[in-house]
Amino acid sequence: MFILFLFSLLLSQHYCAEVYNISSSQPLAQGQTLVSPGRIFELGFFSPNNNSDNNKYVGIWHKNILPRKVVWVANREKPIAAADTLASLAISSNGNLELVDGKQNSVWSTNMSVPSNTSAAMLLDSGNFVVKVSIGAAHKLWQSFDYPSDTLLPSMLLGFDKKSGKRNVLTAWKSESDPSTGMFLAGLTPQVPSQFVIWMNGSTPYWRTGPWDKSKFIGVPMMDDEYQSGYYLDDNVQQGKNYFHYNIPDKTVAYIDITSEGMLKLMDSVNGENWSLHWAAQKNSCDKYGVCGPFGVCTASESPTPICKCLKGFVPKSPEEWSKGNRTAGCMRKTKLFCESNTSKSVTLRGKGDGFSKMVQLKPPDFHEYITSSDAVECKIKCLNNCSCLAYAYVDNIGCLAWSKDLIDIQEFSSGGVDLFILLDHADIDEGNRTKLIVSLTAIGFISILGAIVFGLYRLRAHQKGKIKVTTKFFKLTDTTETSRDTLQEYIRNQDPSELFIYNFDSILTATNNFSISNKLGEGGFGPVYKGMLQEGKEIAVKRLSSSSGQGIEEFKNETLLISKLQHKNLARIMGCCVKEDEKLLIYEFMPNRSLDTHLFDPARRPELDWGRRFNIIQGVARGLLYLHHDSYLKVIHRDLKVSNILLDENMNPKISDFGLARIVQGTQNLTNTQKVVGTLGYMSPEYAMGGIFSEKSDVYSFGVLILEIISGRKNTSFYYCEQHLGFLGYAWHSWNEGRGLELVDETLVDSYSSSEVMRCMHIGLLCIQDNAADRPTMPDVVFMLSSETDRRQPKEPIFTFQNPVSSPQPQSENIFSANEATMSMIQGR
Repeated sequence: MFILFLFSLLLSQHYCAEVYNISSSQPLAQGQTLVSPGRIFELGFFSPNNNSDNNKYVGIWHKNILPRKVVWVANREKPIAAADTLASLAISSNGNLELVDGKQNSVWSTNMSVPSNTSAAMLLDSGNFVVKVSIGAAHKLWQSFDYPSDTLLPSMLLGFDKKSGKRNVLTAWKSESDPSTGMFLAGLTPQVPSQFVIWMNGSTPYWRTGPWDKSKFIGVPMMDDEYQSGYYLDDNVQQGKNYFHYNIPDKTVAYIDITSEGMLKLMDSVNGENWSLHWAAQKNSCDKYGVCGPFGVCTASESPTPICKCLKGFVPKSPEEWSKGNRTAGCMRKTKLFCESNTSKSVTLRGKGDGFSKMVQLKPPDFHEYITSSDAVECKIKCLNNCSCLAYAYVDNIGCLAWSKDLIDIQEFSSGGVDLFILLDHADIDEGNRTKLIVSLTAIGFISILGAIVFGLYRLRAHQKGKIKVTTKFFKLTDTTETSRDTLQEYIRNQDPSELFIYNFDSILTATNNFSISNKLGEGGFGPVYKGMLQEGKEIAVKRLSSSSGQGIEEFKNETLLISKLQHKNLARIMGCCVKEDEKLLIYEFMPNRSLDTHLFDPARRPELDWGRRFNIIQGVARGLLYLHHDSYLKVIHRDLKVSNILLDENMNPKISDFGLARIVQGTQNLTNTQKVVGTLGYMSPEYAMGGIFSEKSDVYSFGVLILEIISGRKNTSFYYCEQHLGFLGYAWHSWNEGRGLELVDETLVDSYSSSEVMRCMHIGLLCIQDNAADRPTMPDVVFMLSSETDRRQPKEPIFTFQNPVSSPQPQSENIFSANEATMSMIQGR
């Protein structure tokens, strides 16, 4: 009995230590904590570093995740003495929430202008600490989200309201043991478009993101990987409001904070047990603001010292300091601009005096100005006709940006960034052209000599052995090239030595148990794929392309080099390659859930794909295509998007794979013609299948077919509706057009799906498979339509559906027939 009594006493004390609201009759004392309804957040008294000798503060932290991170502090400038055990947090007589010390002196208060005598405080599951008129009331009298400390939580707003003068910023702690305001401040700038900046000592720029392009900050390349992943910036110019916020996937907890050293970090916890670093700013020496000075460009390196160079047409302002490694003075022009030397003339007069020099993949300079223009040409003209303009950039989703101040804080990226056009005097532009001409002539002479040597060696070796055939054209490999392992490996090394690892063939044999049948994952259009385990314990997937494979040297080279340059969470990541004689191997990260078709078209595994997972797959593939078409520094057309080329990771997240047929096109190039049409019947757009013309709209068509297959759980090439002689796409359109769209839904989903989401996806899928490429949406349009309920135009009935015919369907047969699945095709274009 005594043990039971003791246990009940301890249990009651535990629950007494947790409260769920603070009122005038129920203050929060030391030793108690205020807990959110879902037990996600906790508020209470704490000492930094859990040191009882330190001063005390009232703060908020995640209840069950270690190490404990305090995300908000009430009295950060006025701590409570360590020895004071009687301090409490309560609703005062005037309705304000007030922190008082042991002598009942006010330490901190909400200072509401219109308090209520029935007010109460509670902690929400979002981490927002609120004061309401009463517990059940919706209206908030006061909330902690309006007074950030050093941490930004999901759904919390960071920005400003020009009309009210209200500004939400993050302020770093002075140190890990002192929550008072430190020397670093982070927030949005009032520019259009805005950018995120960290200031030191209140006004000195320390780090910045570059302007917002409606999906990401363009000076933060790693945000490309997180495209449409929950970051938002609401910029209302009319109302003068500008706020940044973010959301996170379900079952993930996260926060963004600014450290006492001025570093911005995004931390997350997927398992709810501990924190891990997801992303951090200031990762290299170039991230520090203006490290190379005005008109200087910084290129990051592994060493702590940044690599600085002057823009074309500029030289170091202080050569002596520059040589010593101090580049903050920056650079100056070699030759004054025509406008600068002709100030008496009209400001619109540049004539042949000044011109533009283009630099690519840059973090744009600070102090941009937004210029209204219809296109890139008008943007260029406006800069050229304004003598104060020093540079311009035309950025997708933003428009025209111009610079009239010194160009500072420019960084050169290996991927991402924008193209910057810098005004130079004609002499500096011509000097560059002359240099290019000399280099080109030298290269031509060198190649000519080298070609003669190679031709001589070829004739000599052909005469001696009569076996080896070498075909070269300035060392560019083609499908007909018979190439040795060493030549191909050397080519790959020369193309991309930093990002691609070349594996030893014997190590791959060991990893795959000599390509054992038990390790085989599947068979693709270019050969089998095997699971492997490297010596260090890393799981891999090996695509084996033998000499009999349809994928030649060109496709192998294409896939190897292309994927190594593309980085996105919805693209399969290539780890390296291996070449030995006729064996060509591609090594990928292993996807434990294999490809989408192994689930979608397997009756036993199809129920694993509930609607939530299917919708996530559709959205993920859309984001991956959007990256390929618009956000990668290479514009890529995949050309073989289909269910079997979508891989699933351990969380069933999709990754687009198999880039053997992909093509890079110029950013302004809309249509390309090929003499060899390759792909998979059923997924090829009409203009590609019949005329060899492909564009990004070809991938959009394939994506539309993919959406409809995911909704229905049926193969597009194995479906035939006898009553109306319809193939898969025709049946989908008629069902939707007649208001029977939900009949297409996979029967294994029963009633577990969202009918509005299904109909939205079906509508988008039908828009994507329009016969005329111009009638199809772009991938930015698709991603936007998938994420919101918006007006969508009506799709037309598809005519060219390229369904496999079903031979002689009998009247007494079932309405839906199976047909052989289409395989890889090669159609000679006109």
